[in-house]
Amino acid sequence: MNELREKAKELLQNGTVKVIIGYVEGTTPNRTKPFIARSVEDADKLVFNKFCVNNLAVYLTRKEFKQNGVVGIVAKGCDVKAIVQLIQENQVNKDDVYIIGMNCSGVVSDLGEEFNENTVAVKCLHCTVHTPHLHHTLLGTLEETPKHEDKNFALMQKIDSMTAEERFDFWEAEFEKCVKCYACRQACPMCYCEKCIADKSVPRWIESSAHKRGNFAWNMIRAFHLAGRCVGCNECERACPAEIPLSLLNRKMGMTAKKEFDYVAGMNLNTPTLVGTYDVNDREDFIK
Repeated sequence: MNELREKAKELLQNGTVKVIIGYVEGTTPNRTKPFIARSVEDADKLVFNKFCVNNLAVYLTRKEFKQNGVVGIVAKGCDVKAIVQLIQENQVNKDDVYIIGMNCSGVVSDLGEEFNENTVAVKCLHCTVHTPHLHHTLLGTLEETPKHEDKNFALMQKIDSMTAEERFDFWEAEFEKCVKCYACRQACPMCYCEKCIADKSVPRWIESSAHKRGNFAWNMIRAFHLAGRCVGCNECERACPAEIPLSLLNRKMGMTAKKEFDYVAGMNLNTPTLVGTYDVNDREDFIK
C-alpha cells in the first residue's frame, strides 16, 4: 500500500498525471470505493487490497476525464484488458493514460465478504492476467489464488447440453427477472455509447418497459454488442440486483471467439479487434 501511495504522490507532484483514479477504504469493513486523487494529500488515501472489485476503466471514457490531460489509473489485470480494448476501439488515447498495474491474486466476489476460498470471485479462478500485461508501473506481489469449484462453468456446460428450446426457456426465465435498471450497462467499461440503443425512441428498437419481450430484447442485444469485446471483469453480473448470470453469455461468446478466431479481447494492442475486422481466411461454413 505504501509503494502505491508513494508512486501516486510522485506522479502527481511531478505533473506526470493530472489525477489518479484509484480506490479508498469504504465506510464499513471489507469494502472499498472508487476515488479520484487530485493532490498529494489525496494520494495518501489510496489503497489496494482484496476488496478492490470495481473495474475503474469505466471512468476513462467519461468526458470529465478526457479533458484532464494524462489520467493515472490503478488497474488489475482484468481492468487493463478493458483499457487495451478501449484503446483499440479509439475510445482512449494510449498517451493520455498512465497505468499503475497491480499484481492481483484475486478479489472477493462481492463487497463486505471476507476473502477466502469460498468467496474469491469466479473470474479470478480462470484469470490469465494476475500480473497486468500492459503497465507503466507494476506494483504489489503475487500470492496463490484460493480455489473453489467453478459453478458458472458447470452451469454453462449444463446449458450447452440443452436443446435449443430448453436454452431459450432458461434465458427467458432469467431475463424475466430484469427490472431494466441498466446497472449492467453503467458498470461495463465497454458500454460507452453516448446514447444507448435502449434509450432511443425514434425509432424504438427496444421496448422500455420491464416485461418479457422488452427484457429479452435488451439482454440479448447487449450480449451481442459485447461479442468479441467483453474482457470478463464480470462487473455487469455483480451490479445486477436481480442476480441474472450475465457473465455466462459473455464468457460463452468469448470462448467461441477464441475457438473460431483465436481471439481474446483486451490482450494485445497490435491485434486488430475481432468486430470490425475482415479476413478473407475467416471460416464461412457457419453461414447457412
